[in-house]
Order: sequence, then C-alpha cells, then structure tokens
Amino acid sequence: MTKKKIRVLAAKPGLDGHDRGIKVISCALRDAGMEVIYTGLRQTPEQIVQAAIQEDVDVIAMSVLSGAHDYLFPRVMELLEEAGVADILVIGGGIIPEEDIERLRDVGIRAVFGPGTPTTDIVRFIEENVPE
Repeated sequence: MTKKKIRVLAAKPGLDGHDRGIKVISCALRDAGMEVIYTGLRQTPEQIVQAAIQEDVDVIAMSVLSGAHDYLFPRVMELLEEAGVADILVIGGGIIPEEDIERLRDVGIRAVFGPGTPTTDIVRFIEENVPE
C-alpha cells in the first residue's frame, strides 16, 4: 500500500521580499517526500487560499519577516473558514515575536517556527499532524 504524499503550499504573504527561509523549508519538505507548491513573493491572503483550494493541499506554510503576521495569518484563517476548508493544517514562520504566537494559535495557526528551527522539526510536525 502506498502512503499518500503530503501536499504543502508554501507562501509568502504581504510585501515581504525575503524568501530564502521559505525556499530552504520547501527544499527540506521535498527532500522528506512531500509535494511542495511555492506561490512566490507578495501573495495576498485571497491568493493563498485560492491556490490552496485549487491545489488541494494538506498544509499551508506561510513565512513573514515584515511584521504583518498579525493581520495576514488571521486573514488567511478567516478566508479558509469562509471557503469551508478550515481543515487544512496551517503553520507559520519568520520573525514573529514570542508574545504574538499565542494569538496566532488562537486563530488556528497550529505552529509557529522561528529562525534557527531545525527543518527536521518542521517535517516531523507536519507528518504527525496531517491525517493519512
């Protein structure tokens, strides 16, 4: 029996132009056997949710370095709920102050990974939280 390949949408919401981190994560997820769709820079929450639905992903992984996570991440969660696909696992990363993480979790962001997080931790989290 073949195990279903996990599909991940990697996204850079907002006006942040730095994408090295999300590219490193994308490569690590691919190396772990996941299928990764990278949407590119400067995506709106609407574009991210639309792509997630079109690509039928299991996970949305967003990275923000600009400080706009407090608006962008909750907006993505709101749009997922409105579209009836709130069962997609959503994780975040980037430069996110510790005091903001609990609020992000409260709106449905399942995990937030900061700079220096081993990629193996992110892979493990996804594998343990996406149903087979």
